[in-house]
Amino acid sequence: MEYETASSLSKISKIAAVFLGASVIVGCGGAAANTPPPAAAARASDVDDVADALMEHHRHHHHGGVTLMIALSLDTLGISSEQRTAVEKIRRDLHARMELARAAEQGLVATLADGVAAANLDAAAVDAAIAQVTAAATSVHDASTDVLNELHAALTPPERAALVDKVEAHWAVWQKANAEEQTAKAEGSNPANPERGRLALLATDLGLTQDQIDKIRASLGERMKAVPRLDPQEISTYLRSFGDAFRGDKFDAKVFTRANDANAHLAGWGAAHLAHFIEAVSPVLTPDQRAEFAQRLREHSVHSNGGNE
Repeated sequence: MEYETASSLSKISKIAAVFLGASVIVGCGGAAANTPPPAAAARASDVDDVADALMEHHRHHHHGGVTLMIALSLDTLGISSEQRTAVEKIRRDLHARMELARAAEQGLVATLADGVAAANLDAAAVDAAIAQVTAAATSVHDASTDVLNELHAALTPPERAALVDKVEAHWAVWQKANAEEQTAKAEGSNPANPERGRLALLATDLGLTQDQIDKIRASLGERMKAVPRLDPQEISTYLRSFGDAFRGDKFDAKVFTRANDANAHLAGWGAAHLAHFIEAVSPVLTPDQRAEFAQRLREHSVHSNGGNE
């Protein structure tokens, strides 16, 4: 399973503007596009690498919900040199306001890693960790309203519009990244439709046999029924209302009370989805695969989310 490191996230910051700007990505809530930069801005292979890294990031990080997408969008927002210091401080402040949620997500992954290593996932402990992720995400927007208002004041009207486009593009990538596994599962192992989700990555990294893959896929069908339903249209509707307001001359983040629910739904869904995936995988692993998988999870649980590079 691929886990992005600080260096790969730094690469995302440098090149993701090309991916998010040059692509028209259509999701359940619509499309987002920016004016493409010159083709020479990045090699095609770099764009492919960033696309994969960005998809992988959105498979594994949900703790801040929409607020996290806003912070990530600041990494690639074109601003003047005079604005850079102020906007960088705002970006770091947003990550700081998401710290409790990030720590809760880190705790969940650590709990799962311990369970994999011991070949004994504690269902009660996992459920409690998922609940902590959801609860922490619920307060992210309220904790960030002053920073979001500061961000609006710091940007010019074109920059506000560009930021909204980038947030919507991140949402489209999030949907694609987290829908791929369901699509791949429905398509089975048809060579014409190769899997590109978590299971495919895990199969490559751990050297899973076809029998192991089949057993995991069969178990996933039942386990994923326990993942809470996420309505993409709800998130898309919220993003449209937020975007319309953020583009305007007057903006007050405090009025967007639905943001708390949107963040909680995204974080809770992501946490439950990850947990049930690992619960399906763990029983079929060999001792060596189990040790390798647990180590990868532990590394993932402590890596930076991009707030402090």
